[in-house]
Amino acid sequence: MSMSMNWRIVTLGLLLVAGGAFAADGVPTKTTTAPNNHVSVQRPGHAAIASANFHATEAGLEILAKGGNAFDAAVAVASTLSIVEPESSGIGGGFMAVLHRAKDGRNVFIDARETAPAAVNAKDYLNPDGSPNRDTALKGPLSAGIPGEPAGLVLIARRYGRLPLAQSLAPAIRIARNGFEPDERLRGAIAGMQKDLQRWPASAAKYLPGGKPPAAGALWKDPGQARTLELIAAHGDNGFYHGETADKLVAAVKAAGGNWTLADLAGYKAKERTPITVDYRGYQIITAPPPSSGGVAIAEILNILSGYDLTKMDQVQRVHYIVEAMRRAFRDHNDYLGDPDFVKMPLEMLLSPFYADGLRQSILPDQATPSSMLPRAEAAEPGMHTTHFSIIDADGNMAAVTSTVNYTMGSSFVAAGTGVLLNDEMDDFALVPNKPNVYGLLGSKANAPVAGKRMLSSMSPSIVIGADRTAVIGSPGGSTIITQVLEGILHFIDGESAQQIAAHKRFHHQYMPDVVNVEEGTFDAATSAALTKMGYTLKPRESWGFMNVVTWDRKSNRLDAASDPRRPSGLGKVQ
Repeated sequence: MSMSMNWRIVTLGLLLVAGGAFAADGVPTKTTTAPNNHVSVQRPGHAAIASANFHATEAGLEILAKGGNAFDAAVAVASTLSIVEPESSGIGGGFMAVLHRAKDGRNVFIDARETAPAAVNAKDYLNPDGSPNRDTALKGPLSAGIPGEPAGLVLIARRYGRLPLAQSLAPAIRIARNGFEPDERLRGAIAGMQKDLQRWPASAAKYLPGGKPPAAGALWKDPGQARTLELIAAHGDNGFYHGETADKLVAAVKAAGGNWTLADLAGYKAKERTPITVDYRGYQIITAPPPSSGGVAIAEILNILSGYDLTKMDQVQRVHYIVEAMRRAFRDHNDYLGDPDFVKMPLEMLLSPFYADGLRQSILPDQATPSSMLPRAEAAEPGMHTTHFSIIDADGNMAAVTSTVNYTMGSSFVAAGTGVLLNDEMDDFALVPNKPNVYGLLGSKANAPVAGKRMLSSMSPSIVIGADRTAVIGSPGGSTIITQVLEGILHFIDGESAQQIAAHKRFHHQYMPDVVNVEEGTFDAATSAALTKMGYTLKPRESWGFMNVVTWDRKSNRLDAASDPRRPSGLGKVQ
C-alpha cells in the first residue's frame, strides 16, 4: 500500500471523444507506503481544463489568464458549477480532490466531505416498521450533512492559490448576478424534481419562477447565492460557517424540522489527507483515500488484475477477470470502509498485493462467482448527480476534483435567505446496516451515522503519472464512479487519448446486486452470449458519465482535454 501526501489543486480539460476497448498486462502491481511520495514532471507551458459545463470551464480559463494557477482555477470552476449546475454540485455540498504541486512534486488529498450534525439520530431515517425511510434520507433538511465545499475552496485558495479568494470567486458571482441560460439538463432536473421542490417555499421561489421550471432561453439569476459567495469572498470560512449565512442556514433548517446548530457549522473543517498511491504497469496512480471508498477499491482491483496478462485474452476473458476483481473489491467496500477519524480500517491488508493474490486464487477461469454472501439489494439507477473537473496549468500543477450534492438537486431544500441548495448526503451513511442506499450500496457499522462523522463516498478523483504521459481523471455516477474511473485508467495506460477515454462504452459490477450493468453497445451479441453462459446476468443501464479527462504527453508536450460526449454542455479546453 502506498499513500502519498500532497496538497495542490490543478484541473485540466478538453472535449469530445471516441470509442475503445480494454487491455492490461501481467506486470505486477506494486503498492508501497511513504509519508510523502514525490513525483517530478516538467512544465507544459500551457494549460487545459475539462468540466461538465462550458460556463465553468471558461471561468477557470479566465482566472488562469489573470495570472492564477490551477488551484485558483479550481475554485473558479467549482463555484461556477454551484451556480450553473446545482443539480450535481454546489456550496451546499462537498468535494474530494487529488492535487499535484509541480514545484516539489508533492501530492495531497483534500477532504471537503460533509459531516453529520451533532444531533443525528438514526431513528429519524426509519419507518415505524424498521425499514429505511427514503424520504427523510433523501429529501428535506434531515437528509443534509454539514456542507464542506466552502471550507475546502477557502483552504485551496489560501494555501495554494496565487490570487485573492475574491478574484477566483468573481466569475461565479458575476454569472449569478447577471444571469445565465439554464441548459437542458438543469431544466430537466428541475422539472423532474418539481414535486419535491414545491414542498419548501424557498426552493419553489428559486427553481420554479412563476410556478414552473425555467423555460429554454430564459435568463435565470441567483442573487441569493451571489450574496452568500460574496460573504465567503470577503470573510473566507467565517462568511459561511459564522455570521449572517450561518444564522440563516440554521434558522431555515430548524424551521423545516432539521437539527443543525451553529456549533455544527462553526466546527466544520476541511482536511488534508494522504492519498493512496498504487503502481501499475509502470504508472503511478494517485487516488482518493477514505472517507472515499474509491481509491481503495481501484487499488485492490489493480492489484488483482496485475496477476493476469489481459493483453493476450479475448474480450470475454478480459471482461470476466475485470468483473471478478470489481466484485471482490466492492465486497470489501461494503464491509470495512468508513471515516478514518472514526473507524479503524484494515487498509494495509486491503491494499496488500498478497491479499490480492489470495482473492485472485478464488477466481475461476471460466465461470462467474455468485455474490451470495450478503442479502441481495436492488440498486436504483445511479444518476449523474455529482460532477468532476480536471485541470493542468502551465506550471504543471494538477487538480482532479469531484464535487457533489448526492442525488439530483440534493435534498431539494433551499435554505431561505442564502440561495444555498443543501445536499442529501446523509443517505450515504449506512442508516440501516446491510440495507441499500439509493445507489444500491450496502454498508456496515463502519459507515454508521455519528455526530461529526464523514459519510463514505464513491468519489474517486485521480492523477496518473507515467514515464512520458500524465492524466487527470474522474467522473460522477454514484457507485459506478469507481468502475468508470478504473476503466478510464486502464484505457489511458493502454495509450488512448482523452477523447477515446471519455467516450468508451462502460460496464459495472458492485457485488450486490449480482448483475453486470452494461451500456448499450459495449458488447456484441457473441460476447454477451458467452458472458451469460459463464453465469453473468447482464443488465442494460442508461445512465453513465460524465467523465472529464485531461492528458499530457510529456514527450511532445501536448495537452489534450475531453468532456464526456454523453453530456453535450460539457467543455474541455486547452489554452
